[in-house]
Amino acid sequence: MGRAVRLAACALNQWALDFEGNAGRILKSIEIAKGKGARYRLGPELEICGYGCSDHYYESDTLLHSFQVLAKLLESPVTQDIICDVGMPVMHKNVRYNCRVIFLNKKILLIRPKISLTNAGNYRELRWFTPWSKARHVEEYFLPRIIQEVTGQDTVPFGDAVLATKDTCLGTEICEELWAPNSPHIEMGLDGVEIFTNSSGSHHVLRKAHTRVDLVNSATAKNGGIYILANQKGCDGDRLYYDGCAMISMNGETIAQGSQFSLDDVEVLVATLDLEDVRSYRAEISSRNLAASKVNPYPRIKVNFALSCSDDVAVPVCMPIQWRHHSPEEEICLGPACWLWDYLRRSKQAGFLLPLSGGIDSSATACIVYSMCHQVCLAVKNGNAEVLADTRKIVHDETYVPEDPREFCKRIFTTCYMASENSSQDTCNRAKLLAEQIGSYHINLNIDAAVKAIVGIFSMVTGRTPCFSVYGGSSRENLALQNVQARVRMVLSYLFAQLTLWTRGMPGGLLVLGSANVDESLRGYLTKYDCSSADINPIGGISKTDLKNFIQYCIENFQLTALRSIMAAPPTAELEPLVDGQVSQTDEADMGMTYAELSIYGKLRKIAKAGPYSMFCKLINMWKEICTPREVASKVKHFFRMYSVNRHKMTTLTPSYHAENYSPDDNRFDLRPFLYNTSWSWQFRCIDKQVSDLEKKEEISVVKDVED
Repeated sequence: MGRAVRLAACALNQWALDFEGNAGRILKSIEIAKGKGARYRLGPELEICGYGCSDHYYESDTLLHSFQVLAKLLESPVTQDIICDVGMPVMHKNVRYNCRVIFLNKKILLIRPKISLTNAGNYRELRWFTPWSKARHVEEYFLPRIIQEVTGQDTVPFGDAVLATKDTCLGTEICEELWAPNSPHIEMGLDGVEIFTNSSGSHHVLRKAHTRVDLVNSATAKNGGIYILANQKGCDGDRLYYDGCAMISMNGETIAQGSQFSLDDVEVLVATLDLEDVRSYRAEISSRNLAASKVNPYPRIKVNFALSCSDDVAVPVCMPIQWRHHSPEEEICLGPACWLWDYLRRSKQAGFLLPLSGGIDSSATACIVYSMCHQVCLAVKNGNAEVLADTRKIVHDETYVPEDPREFCKRIFTTCYMASENSSQDTCNRAKLLAEQIGSYHINLNIDAAVKAIVGIFSMVTGRTPCFSVYGGSSRENLALQNVQARVRMVLSYLFAQLTLWTRGMPGGLLVLGSANVDESLRGYLTKYDCSSADINPIGGISKTDLKNFIQYCIENFQLTALRSIMAAPPTAELEPLVDGQVSQTDEADMGMTYAELSIYGKLRKIAKAGPYSMFCKLINMWKEICTPREVASKVKHFFRMYSVNRHKMTTLTPSYHAENYSPDDNRFDLRPFLYNTSWSWQFRCIDKQVSDLEKKEEISVVKDVED
């Protein structure tokens, strides 16, 4: 009858400008899709060049090499007898577009440019591309000679059209178009398109996956149809981790689900679906049919090819499944671990070094590296040849097979506890015990000699010796002495990262890991150029609250009992003198706010777009049971003073795994000044007036109650 179609959605770990590797992964995905019987293969957005090329999109080389890869794909026997849908930049009439190139048997069927570009948060597509604004319009695209020689075509259709095969009709969406309020699938569905495809470059954010899944399912719930989503996966050279989650949905229900986190560079999701299920679903929706009778038709590109077989009555079709979502703790365990693995293998370094303080943040970072080691051993056990090959390159041993995460951790992970006279024995013991349990190569050292030498130089030059405040020093002296300790640790971290393996008779160097969380960065509670300054930071986009929950997850799932005492201890920088051998300095007391409050401030500032006055107005209601308006005003003012005083630190913030939508990352996500008028005089005056008005109303209300 020709009703059962077999479709493939791919999640590929592409790398910006790695044309050789990208081409290989595309061909491998097509080969797998064909091997599973698929007749249509969909890949991620801009998969030929890699999504994260940024300003390299301006270069003619990027366009040239993309077409060279396209020619290689067209010529390959692997791509025959399957419709292939690949992504690349294309210049049409001197305008650069983000495109899908759809081809079959060495013939390009359609080049479909992206209509809605994403231009918020981490995305800057309007910087490099122009949206196609001619709805339902197709033009001739003159192919470059390198493609003409392969296809025998001079021109091909370019624009907003759909494909009409012998058995169905397919329409294309590209990433953001699914999220747009006027998504193309709405009108395409009304015009008889039965299969919608979406090629995405969508990155991981904690608790985001369900939103994407809901959007895909809702796309066909009202209008019926089949929806296929392919996505980039992995770290393609930046702060983002693209989290796969390829999926196939029909009539509002999930049919197939791909993995969100894995070390597989190529994942192909295949499903068989019955077109008659779409047609019968649509037949009883009268409102849809009335709208369909009035829709403006799309140009149809006729394709002499079928996605089904003529005799397919006995072909089994896939049934709906329940989507399995990861908990936030699982996301933290897996996402940054996969990101670290991509960074490690692609940077060609021999491992990581982490200053391990015995606190929650550095311990969480250590646990993520340990999780990475778990993922590597599991992937090798499951037969992943690429992971095994990468592991052998990292450890410089062509016969090595990682089987035990602790043993692998010993080879590639160095932890270092850098004690000072202000460090407690408790944190030293906690760091040592955790290192033993995860298997890292652990170093204990003392930085006092270096600190005294630096302060000694200052004293010799100036004739003055600064003191901590507990010994009578000023706040300036106290802060300077803390900063010296913190910065010495950064210098020593890089020294040991470069030479530790040398001392062990092993080749290579180590990447330094930072461990400042998103809340501390927002508040600026870190020393510029201390251990927060590193090569990369896997927890820089994660809140303290989520990290605590992740630590509890590691206790339960990795049996890391050392984490119990770390969880129980109050967070401290240990930069001020001990009192009777005990820590007297705590983070929350230093900051003048709690980590829970910081998360709220961060979400209001970034996600709710609240300045000081708006934040105050929201918080007087949120905190009305625990704070007076005057207390709320005091808290808001203190936050904005500290935030603005320390904003300059964000300009040198270590590249961090992006996991929260209130990240203060200054690189491209959270664009703000770094020199503020920190008095906020006008804004704070508005708050003070509002406080005064509220207090007067309260007084009048009290007097009225007494009189009554």
